[in-house]
Amino acid sequence: MRFPRLFTPRTVVSAHCDLPCGVYDPAQARIEAESVKAIAEKYQGNTDPEFRTRAILIKEQRAELVKHHLWVLWTDYFKAPHFEKYPHLHQLFNEATKLAGAAGAKGKVDVAVADELLGKIEEISKIFWETKQA
Repeated sequence: MRFPRLFTPRTVVSAHCDLPCGVYDPAQARIEAESVKAIAEKYQGNTDPEFRTRAILIKEQRAELVKHHLWVLWTDYFKAPHFEKYPHLHQLFNEATKLAGAAGAKGKVDVAVADELLGKIEEISKIFWETKQA
């Protein structure tokens, strides 16, 4: 029978979601990183153990979302010509995702780490918008 061939896709595409919409923006990572920073600030100003537990859980979720949004940009949006023009871009993404991860914002409640993460995201954003203008 030839039915399996009927259901085989003719064109294979890839994107950051199930539909290749082409919509990318570092603002998604920045917003989550701003949330991580705000939670760290609130955590430092509150001694209630239940509040602090909830704050840590939410901060870790937001930090994971930062990593996700950075990885989407790194692996789906940026292409070889971008990495050739901006040779430090791989290192910048590596540093940013590590700052969002367990050794950084996800594992610590430190406003300074969140600020450093926001700085890396700002550098990525600047490059992103330069590539969009090209």
